[in-house]
Amino acid sequence: MSPDHPPGLDLDRLRGLLDSERPGLVDGPLTGRLIEGGRSNLTYAVTDGTSKWVVRRPPLGHVLATAHDMKREHRVISALHSTAVPVPRTLLLCEDTEVLGAPFYVMDFVEGTPYRTAEQLAPLGPERTRGAVLGLVDTLVELHAVDPAEVGLADFGRPEGFLDRQLRRWGKQLDASRNRELAGIDELHAALGRELPHSPTATVVHGDYRLDNVLIGEDDRIRAILDWEMSTLGDPLTDLGLLVMYSMPLGLADSPVSTTATAAGHPSPAELIERYAARSGRDVSAVAWYTAFAWFKLAVILEGIHYRYTLGQTVGAGFDRIGDLVPVFIEHGLTTLQEG
Repeated sequence: MSPDHPPGLDLDRLRGLLDSERPGLVDGPLTGRLIEGGRSNLTYAVTDGTSKWVVRRPPLGHVLATAHDMKREHRVISALHSTAVPVPRTLLLCEDTEVLGAPFYVMDFVEGTPYRTAEQLAPLGPERTRGAVLGLVDTLVELHAVDPAEVGLADFGRPEGFLDRQLRRWGKQLDASRNRELAGIDELHAALGRELPHSPTATVVHGDYRLDNVLIGEDDRIRAILDWEMSTLGDPLTDLGLLVMYSMPLGLADSPVSTTATAAGHPSPAELIERYAARSGRDVSAVAWYTAFAWFKLAVILEGIHYRYTLGQTVGAGFDRIGDLVPVFIEHGLTTLQEG
């Protein structure tokens, strides 16, 4: 495979489909490259030398259709394009697996930077970093202000019992990857279950909202929110809790988990919570629960990765350190619940 023809992307077949579905869109021969950094679904940048597009598809050899539902991702991005929420314009959804071997969709390429580390933010300086992160809160408020019914997403999820279902789902995920003692994780799971807050009115929830899942332009504004694979209708404060969690320094010298919290100028978690409350008008008094839930969820995800690593099923570097992180996340979750 040449770099211009990455695995999972048949450019001749893609060109044929684009020519029949969107005649005149493509101007010359296509080249493509895999965009690194995605955790599960594959993302490619494709160009004809003049225009650029993005192709999203499930991982190679993946058979669980529901886990990587291209139709859902395409649907939510298309629905939000008419709102104030910054998302790329979608061009087509293809459910015919004959073309690329899996369902996929095509959208416009958006220029911007996904900031993953404090080091990447350093050149912006404290003031611009602060503005970019506060913009993340403001954009989340915009997302949660969208009326799902007005954009055709009234049936995009099942908001009733959302938190209870989430807690059970991540508990099951944990049970599926247990092969060592993890002090405190059952205690954290049980405590979250005992103190389930009353959810506000359901909104579109991104499910993985953080700085490296948005593209920031040269003017420090958010150009696009990416990675909608966890999106649904549910409790908006789960997005806030996750954002707060990612804004807390982990206290680790070398973290494989993206964290920008130590960047100069990065607003404190309290400031992010206050800004969200003021702009959204929502009651955020239970935010400690949502933040503790985010710590729990990440602990389970990381334990799953560690479990696959112990079975020799991970590819690449850095997986050997993931297991050491899990107790740190559990501890943060317990402390957050206790101290509020």
